[in-house]
Amino acid sequence: MSSEATRGLALDFASQIAPAGCIDIRRFFGGSALVRNGAQFGFVMKGTLYLRVDAAMRTEFEADGSEPFSYRAAGREVTVRRYYAVPAHVIDDAALLHSYAERALHSMPGHRLADTI
Repeated sequence: MSSEATRGLALDFASQIAPAGCIDIRRFFGGSALVRNGAQFGFVMKGTLYLRVDAAMRTEFEADGSEPFSYRAAGREVTVRRYYAVPAHVIDDAALLHSYAERALHSMPGHRLADTI
C-alpha cells in the first residue's frame, strides 16, 4: 500500500472517530500516525488500523483474535504489545470505534482530561 493510500485510509478512520480537524495525521515510518493533542494513540500500517492498548483493551482485543503490531528488523521479528490491530467488528461500528479510540487516548501516559476526541 502506498504512503498516499495509507494516509487516505488514516484520514478515513480519523473522520469516523471524530469531527474534522480533531485528529492530526502524521507520517509514521511506512504508515500514518493518528495524533490528538500531541499524543499518538494509533496508526495505520499496511492497511491495518492499530490502537494503543492498556491491559483491559489488550485482553479484549486478544479475545477478538487481534494481534499486536509486529515488524521484521535485523533478521528478527519485533512485537510491539502497546499497539493492537483493531478488530473488524469495531471498525464496522462507528460508535464502538470512537469509544475504543477514546480508550486508546486515555491509555497514554500523562493523559489529561482535555485529551478527548
